[in-house]
Amino acid sequence: MHTLPATELELAAWLRLSLAPGLKPAALRLLLVAFGLPQALFEQSFDVLAGVAGEVAARAALAPPGESFEAQLAAVLQWREVPGNHVVTLDDPAYPSALLTMPDPPPLLYVKGRLELLHTNAIALVGSRSATPQGVEDAERFARDISEAGVTVVSGLALGIDGAAHRGGLAGVGGTVAVIGTGADLVYPAAHHALARQIAAQGAILSEWPLGTPARAANFPQRNRLIAGLVSGVLIVEAAMRSGSLITARLANEMGRDIFALPGSIHAPLSRGCHRMIKQGAKLVETPDDVLEELGFSRRPAAPATDHARSAAAQTALWDDSVVQHASAQRPGAATRSAEISVEGRKLLAALGHAPATLEILATRTEMEDAALQAALLQLELAGQITALTGGRFMRANPG
Repeated sequence: MHTLPATELELAAWLRLSLAPGLKPAALRLLLVAFGLPQALFEQSFDVLAGVAGEVAARAALAPPGESFEAQLAAVLQWREVPGNHVVTLDDPAYPSALLTMPDPPPLLYVKGRLELLHTNAIALVGSRSATPQGVEDAERFARDISEAGVTVVSGLALGIDGAAHRGGLAGVGGTVAVIGTGADLVYPAAHHALARQIAAQGAILSEWPLGTPARAANFPQRNRLIAGLVSGVLIVEAAMRSGSLITARLANEMGRDIFALPGSIHAPLSRGCHRMIKQGAKLVETPDDVLEELGFSRRPAAPATDHARSAAAQTALWDDSVVQHASAQRPGAATRSAEISVEGRKLLAALGHAPATLEILATRTEMEDAALQAALLQLELAGQITALTGGRFMRANPG
């Protein structure tokens, strides 16, 4: 999307309003609807502005800019000169139309990367920072398939599910957008520096926060409302009962977006938030097509499934009692042997998560040699920690 950038004078006015302490986006929108561009607001009297948006908003809008304003404006103008960096104002045609359906769209957006991704069909994929290996695999696979269907994957650049969603989104033509809770010139968490660079080059990074804004806990719920606003639906992959992902889902629901959730084991703590959302009306999904079809996004013709894809599909499929060979009792001596599990055994148990997994998947997750993997599996089976299933799969003997 090609648009002329705001002049320095216009940008200064937008920046002044966006930085005005106590001027909330919803109140600012009322003022802009009434008077047009920001420069016109500064020409109004206090009483006129107060009659439209209240005394607090009027006082904030007319307050002189702070001592650091000139330096902040210079920093924004310099940042905007870097190729790929954009400052998008509320009156700019490049402003995402989906955010205009919100009651409180931010007056300024800082964008690194492809502006056109803010105007595409999009689905948010969010979940726990402390994701299980299974959750990370599911998130990346769903995001990849959604992106391959030409739909943009939106997430929040956090550890765990968010990172997997972005990696999957980058693998398809739909791309990915990271909505962050810091200034657009910062990366949080630091572990995602390389991923953020890749997203800025191939996708887009979006922030409403002033440049230099560090990571603060209070900023992330506000970040979540932008994730919800940009998309047609939100898919939750893993979430605890108290989770930022559930905040995103609630905000999206209030905006009329569809909510989807991936079910999991009843014994898995990170399935409880998803199950709670399903009980409250979120749509239970088992495949990426469930999401795409519900939202009316057409699916591109799929290539023939590879052995690896079939293995992944078998791993994530729901399994029933006719498939699982239940262990009728723990093996003798398991209680004493469980305390003697090796480092490899503990690593393997952590990688197993709460759903059945094949030998191939466990080898990929643990990066263990075949002999060491087989030895650890035998040790855990003898200790009563895991159960062998049909089809060469393994699961925890006690999922809780």
